[in-house]
Amino acid sequence: MDDYHAMTRAGILSEDDRVELIEGEIVVMSPVGSRHAACVDILAELLIRAADHRTAVRVQSPIGLGGSTEPQPDVCVLVRREDAYSERLPGSEDVLLIIEVSDTSRSYDRRVKAELYARHGIQEFWLIDLGSRTVEAYRTPGPDGYGERSVHEGGQRLPVPGLQLDLEVRTLFPYE
Repeated sequence: MDDYHAMTRAGILSEDDRVELIEGEIVVMSPVGSRHAACVDILAELLIRAADHRTAVRVQSPIGLGGSTEPQPDVCVLVRREDAYSERLPGSEDVLLIIEVSDTSRSYDRRVKAELYARHGIQEFWLIDLGSRTVEAYRTPGPDGYGERSVHEGGQRLPVPGLQLDLEVRTLFPYE
């Protein structure tokens, strides 16, 4: 991870580069399309409004998972810290929910990201599939992946861990 951050300090990588560190490898992330951006914006607005003194919401910011993994999920609901995570990145113990919005990367997110988050003990992971207009909720993490997966669509509601909010799935897809 030190080399990864040194590349940023040296100007090899910039804050605008769409990359993340996954198990020691720099992975190029897919470009963000308009539907992806809209979904992330809607999520951020809803979650930030529901956050209280116990929770924080981060959008497209890194989290630290061990010494060689620093993904940048689309949205995270975190346990709030006084320092706003300025002293260190949030780790798995700080994460209440990770959300990845997926259009072209759904296979990668299901295979790589879900397994990665489960191995690191992330209690709940949502994959928002823009193509099918569904939310896949993963719970019960373990070394071989998540033990529980449920798919939600349309008018179904999902409780957001750590927040007093039941999110209606259809609100995430403002397009036909």
